Order: sequence, then C-alpha cells, then structure tokens
Amino acid sequence: MNAPIGADARLALDLALTIRHDGHGGVADDLATAEGLTAWVRERPETGARGFEADDMDLAAVRDVRAAVRALFARAVLPGEPSPADAARLMPVRDAVERLNTRAALTPTVPVLSWTEGADPVVRQEPAGGDAELTATLARGAIAFLASPDRQRLRACHAPRCVRYFLKDHPRQEWCKPSCGNRARVARHHERHKKTA
Repeated sequence: MNAPIGADARLALDLALTIRHDGHGGVADDLATAEGLTAWVRERPETGARGFEADDMDLAAVRDVRAAVRALFARAVLPGEPSPADAARLMPVRDAVERLNTRAALTPTVPVLSWTEGADPVVRQEPAGGDAELTATLARGAIAFLASPDRQRLRACHAPRCVRYFLKDHPRQEWCKPSCGNRARVARHHERHKKTA
C-alpha cells in the first residue's frame, strides 16, 4: 500500500512525535526547551519560519498546540487505545478543537493560484501579510490532516515502551516500525513462556 503522506499529515505527525520513547524505558520531549523547538522548526522548512529563534512564549504556545493535536489523535484512533505517553492526561476534545481553531486563525491567508504549462491549476493558501505565525501553521496542518481521509490510517503504536502515532501503510501493520514489532513479539514470547513455566 505505502500511500504517500501529505505535507499536512507529515507536519501534524512530526509535531505529535516530538513526544517519543527515550531509549531507556522513559519518555523524551524534543520540545522541552526553546533550543529544542528552534532546532525542530529549522529542520522543517514547511513551517515557513525562516530564521526562527524560539523563546519561552513560543515554546509554551507550540506545546499547547501539540497537546491539542495529541488529544485529537487519541480521539481519531478510537476505538483503539491512545498513546500511553499521555493517555491519562489528555485535554478534553472540545478544548483541543477550540485551541486548534483559535491558533489557526492567528494568521489570515489568501488563496494564490498557480498554473504551469501542461498542469492543472493549483490553489494554495498563503499568509496575507507575509510570514505566518508558527502556531497557526501547525494548527492549520493538524486541522487539514484531521479532516482528510489520511486520518482513517492513524494508529497508536502499542509495542512495549513505544508512545508514537503512525499512519498505517498496509492492512496487517500493527506497529510504527519493524523494531517495535520485534519488541512486541519478544514480549509476547516471554509472556507465553512465563505462563507455561
């Protein structure tokens, strides 16, 4: 299957995946500091934040958007279980929707038409005043993803120690990556042998 991931889905997933397994049985936060946010944004030109330098206010705002995204991802994977990283402290869905909508409205946009020779016309939304506010870009990407058919492919990985969300690429896919599948199989094997011993 390996369906391509759209830019909005990639940005929303990348934001959600800044909460990850730390490799030692715990959870790491790539957005724990303003420096971490600066590095994350600079690796993603699609945010439109050229020369971005995060401060504590930016960090708090982006972490707020991320909390809303993860809450809505948890709803999107129902009836499956959400990521164990934050399942016990998810914000209410109504609050998450309101926060994304509020952030998305921070930068007004205008439609811009592109029509190259031999191709169909394409309309994209661009900030009306030049640069987009970072949280508006992130919120709009998450809203576009959550309203797209790709949302139906969203799953939470339930391999031991994994806290990631992923887009299911084929019908039998259960984990975000092969190493998670291996950990899950090893854990099941050990559990079966404990029962028989």
